[in-house]
Amino acid sequence: MTPTEVFSIAGMITMPMWILMILLPKWKVTRFLIDFKVIPLLLSTIYAIYIFLAIQIGGGMDFGSLESVMALFTEENAVLAGWVHYLAFDLMVGMWMLDQNKKIGIHQLLMAPCLFGTFMFGPVGFLLFFIIKTIKQK
Repeated sequence: MTPTEVFSIAGMITMPMWILMILLPKWKVTRFLIDFKVIPLLLSTIYAIYIFLAIQIGGGMDFGSLESVMALFTEENAVLAGWVHYLAFDLMVGMWMLDQNKKIGIHQLLMAPCLFGTFMFGPVGFLLFFIIKTIKQK
């Protein structure tokens, strides 16, 4: 399987999870997938494979400077691993937000932009959730 095909597959398994989390967060299938971290575990496996391949091809990874990190992202396997890393961690943050919301009780109409923001812009969605959570708890 080529990195391009794996990139597409990673997106195809991530997108439905976000849709379920945004539209049907309390559905038993959604809750099962969240509780057992099914999609993040699949993405983590893909990540492990491609980070291993990137290290094999490109040697050690240097995160000590912006220039070094930019050089890492010239290797296809490293870029794919980086993208899958984003997909997995953003998804984990979204799942965490839904778990937190079981206790907080933020209305789904307010949670949807937080989740969409996390899906599209990672930390921006998390920030929005944290602001709403803080306001709700006061």
